[in-house]
Amino acid sequence: MARRIVVVGGGAAGATAASKAKRVDPSAEVVLVEASPYVTHAPCAVPYAISHSAKLYVYTAEQFARERGVRVLVNTKAEAGEGNRLRLSGAHSGVLEWDVLIVATGARPRVPPIEGVGLRGVHVIRHPAEVWEVKADLEKAATVAVVGGGYIGVEMAEALLAMGKRVVLIESGKWLLNKMLDGELGAYVTEYFKAMGGEARLGEGVVKIGGSDRVEYVETTNGVVKADAVVLATGVVPNVELATALGARLGPTGAVSVDPYLETSVPNVYAAGDVAEAVHAVTGKPVWIPLAPYANKMGYVAGVNAGAGEKKLQFPPVVGAAVTKFFDMYIGKAGLSEAEAKAAGLNVRTAVLTTRDKATFMPGGRDVRVKAVASGDLLIGVQAVGYTPYVAAVVDLAAQYIGKPISSVILAEYSYMPYTGPVWHPLVSAARMLD
Repeated sequence: MARRIVVVGGGAAGATAASKAKRVDPSAEVVLVEASPYVTHAPCAVPYAISHSAKLYVYTAEQFARERGVRVLVNTKAEAGEGNRLRLSGAHSGVLEWDVLIVATGARPRVPPIEGVGLRGVHVIRHPAEVWEVKADLEKAATVAVVGGGYIGVEMAEALLAMGKRVVLIESGKWLLNKMLDGELGAYVTEYFKAMGGEARLGEGVVKIGGSDRVEYVETTNGVVKADAVVLATGVVPNVELATALGARLGPTGAVSVDPYLETSVPNVYAAGDVAEAVHAVTGKPVWIPLAPYANKMGYVAGVNAGAGEKKLQFPPVVGAAVTKFFDMYIGKAGLSEAEAKAAGLNVRTAVLTTRDKATFMPGGRDVRVKAVASGDLLIGVQAVGYTPYVAAVVDLAAQYIGKPISSVILAEYSYMPYTGPVWHPLVSAARMLD
């Protein structure tokens, strides 16, 4: 009898895992269970879809099944049953047995425990299935309060400003993207945010959201913001309920603990994507980084091992490479910030420089600000901000050298021609300052 590999969760990790498991073992029956109507849904596209600048692309169950050879059960919830069984409810009900199980249940928005979060006009941003309803409501609003100045908060603020809304962003930190950037670059981003019409209420926490039926205002620790709608961008938490019901152990981050092959503490149960921990390449400690590139790759690794029926491929330590944008400004990071490194007990030194995205003698070059963080003779973190997609190139090269000797960074190999970058790559220039 053919093995049955069941994947719960049809996002980036789950869809990749199911597809790869089927390719590794074509004789296996692979079943993908997804609670929403869509497969391969991408939360990172939601802000841009709301502002009309992006088209959401998702698979239907029929399309994914036809192209990948995977049985797909959408609009179906899976819960732990007895032994190697799942209880299904929704569009498909009953019991589903498994030989290998991959938990890819992702994450959900963290909703703060404050009064008023249930009022009409208060929105969280996570799933593409919610886009049309959220967009329709936000289009009617004149003033929108965005709570949270991280990735989603900044990206939603851009979308709303592009829609012609007055946007008031409320953030408890001293600058935007403060969990990503240190103060030097964070202040630069915050200044641009204000220059583009955003109002930033920094150093303020939200006390309550008020209104009789629909939101009318947000009360903060420093006053009141009148608003027709509110977007909560206060982070996410992993959906660990299925994993814990199966007996899987959680790690110190609150996500599912996995070994290097992404197997949980329960034999033949893997976890991948936003529900699972990884290991940080610098600290060697568990870390939870709910970002799409990691979800896809974790799904690939879990799919290989589940399909093979043995532990063949390891998921490597990560450095948290990430990039976002706000209008024309691109913002990126890999590794630890100075603040994170100090919190981890590391002795650090830093280099901050401004360079260009083309050779200095070429017209049209744009500034790129870079901060590099070192500990001992190792590069442990890089941040970059500039009005150019070249920022992503800086971060991508940095990701390959985090945790490695600064001398190796100086000798890094990369392409060069005057139109595409300076002869001394910004990362290399920063490393020379630290050498």
